[in-house]
Amino acid sequence: MVKRRMDAGDVGIMVFMFLLIAVCILPIMNVASTAFSSPGAVMRQEVTFLPVEFQVGSFLDVLNDGRFMWSMAWTAILTAIAVVVNLIMTILCAYPLTYDSLKGRKVISFFIIFTMLFNAGLIPNFILMRDLNLINNPLVLILPGMISVFNMIIMRNFFMGIPDSLKESAEMDGAGPFTVLTKIYLPLSTPVLATLGLFYAVGRWNGFQDALFFLPSAPEWHPIQLLLYNILMNLTAVDAMDPGASAAPGWGTTVQAAAIVIAMIPILCVYPFVQKYFVQGATLGAVKG
Repeated sequence: MVKRRMDAGDVGIMVFMFLLIAVCILPIMNVASTAFSSPGAVMRQEVTFLPVEFQVGSFLDVLNDGRFMWSMAWTAILTAIAVVVNLIMTILCAYPLTYDSLKGRKVISFFIIFTMLFNAGLIPNFILMRDLNLINNPLVLILPGMISVFNMIIMRNFFMGIPDSLKESAEMDGAGPFTVLTKIYLPLSTPVLATLGLFYAVGRWNGFQDALFFLPSAPEWHPIQLLLYNILMNLTAVDAMDPGASAAPGWGTTVQAAAIVIAMIPILCVYPFVQKYFVQGATLGAVKG
């Protein structure tokens, strides 16, 4: 086997990818280093990408704060519920659109895709949520975002890529549409289900604007990202975790960084389990239009 020599194009691609990875990794390293550094080193601006005067006291302060831990637990529960609901709704919307015999399929598809191009805006959405009695209701974090049109299109295209012969043979044996879905389509859809599940999980875990706008008087239902947002916007909220922290300049900054690091860990732990399906699911769903 003859090895191909690297040319200038290969080197350029490697340099570009290295820079892209650095742009993604270095900010995370800086936050992690700040969390593990002493408040004095942070105040002296000595921290870059490695901890200075290593300490874990900021992590202990975060883990001992009941508000933070409840928000983490609630966000994990919320994300699990949202992913299940999102996948069910995506499947139920995508599967019927694979049938040519569905009357009005093109019209239905048009109106679904139309929602990707135009949005009513924040004020109409707030009025709608108010009229539905969803303001300060935790269901507002689940119901309005039950389905993503983009993800539904990926799911539909994946279903359309499954050979029709499988469906036809099952129908000849007396299987109905629901049986075809549960016995044939879904078992073959593990890659795309894992991929879209990851998309939905990351989106819900990182979401905070819906809680910010629609849960103004229900802080007990605030997800972790909104809590972090409030912490970052108001340093005194961090200092309130430890009344003695205000005596150490820079302690609030290290606690902020520790909270961010802890909030990143759960979603980072999920990714390795779906990584093997990620590329396959994202590409197979885009083969057939």
